[in-house]
Amino acid sequence: MKTQNNTDCYTFKIDKDKDLTLQKPEGVFTPTGTTDVLFREVRNYLKKPAKILDLGCGIGVTGLALHQVGLVNEPLYGSDIGQAAVDIFNLNANSHNCKVIAKCGSVFKPWVNEKFDVIIDDISGVAEPVADVSPWFRGVSCKSGIDGTDLIIEVLNSASKHLNENGVLFFPVISFSNVEKIIKVANQNFSTVRRLIRKEWPLPKEMYEHKLILEKLKADNNSDYSEKFGMIIWYTDIYIAYN
Repeated sequence: MKTQNNTDCYTFKIDKDKDLTLQKPEGVFTPTGTTDVLFREVRNYLKKPAKILDLGCGIGVTGLALHQVGLVNEPLYGSDIGQAAVDIFNLNANSHNCKVIAKCGSVFKPWVNEKFDVIIDDISGVAEPVADVSPWFRGVSCKSGIDGTDLIIEVLNSASKHLNENGVLFFPVISFSNVEKIIKVANQNFSTVRRLIRKEWPLPKEMYEHKLILEKLKADNNSDYSEKFGMIIWYTDIYIAYN
């Protein structure tokens, strides 16, 4: 459905009785199942409102959904590499009566002297050759490198400097990346790195014609997936890390 300013309406189901409806213009990443799983694991972990940074906020789904369930100590902080995402995040936050501080910039560059209780990383973590042929990044930039690790490693190397005492980082690891490399860097930066959940997904049908790309990436350890009952199955892992 289009709104009056010609943006799409995106509805996120918080639970069976509560939806979050947001505006989503073209050129801003559409949330996927990974965002849904990430939100639910953060919600399950947090016991009280926290100072939260939604890193790679997009239209604001994760942070604003957490606000809706009372887990954000306002203001909610959010940043994204694209100004269009920051603009729509501000607009969506205003529509849902959430005070925010939103900034445009890559990874932690907008937050040089800021620290948080919780950092939620939802920045692109898919190998660029996969992003190029997927339905997830149509019209949206993905600069995560041949193995999908460039941005998540930058996050992992810097996150601890932006966490308050007892602060935690939540981050997804997508199997269309060099998973082993990401976890190795996480363990180098944090004393505790723990997987909370694994969610498996079927490969979108339109990607099967690019199977040779996936096979080459897997052979080079830049992707991981399995084949079951004639389907390609990939996964999202959600991790928590802290010192």
